[in-house]
Amino acid sequence: MEARPSVEASGVEHHHLTPGDWSKVANEPQFRSLIRDKRRFIIPATIFFLAYFLALPVLVGFAPATMERAVWGPVTVANLFAVSQFAMAWILLALYLWRARGYDATERAVTENVRKEFSTP
Repeated sequence: MEARPSVEASGVEHHHLTPGDWSKVANEPQFRSLIRDKRRFIIPATIFFLAYFLALPVLVGFAPATMERAVWGPVTVANLFAVSQFAMAWILLALYLWRARGYDATERAVTENVRKEFSTP
């Protein structure tokens, strides 16, 4: 069965691939490299985010004296740590967006290869 592209009203082209076709795409080196590269970033970044996020309540529970220490006026270590979580989230976002440019380029190459392979003459 040959995959035939269809175009929605929005102009987006879709290919109707069979499960066997998807298996071929999933086994392409470029696609596998894309998935591997994304996992290498996303999994450690997620683990770091969760650990950093959960560190505040854990430290408040297990080291309250340290966390309630005043740093500047009424501002405590816990306050600074909480604010740093916002900065950490924005930094992770910026890093992901920077890395995503490379992911997008690889995705375009994979998509172009799929179009060539499954296009109708």
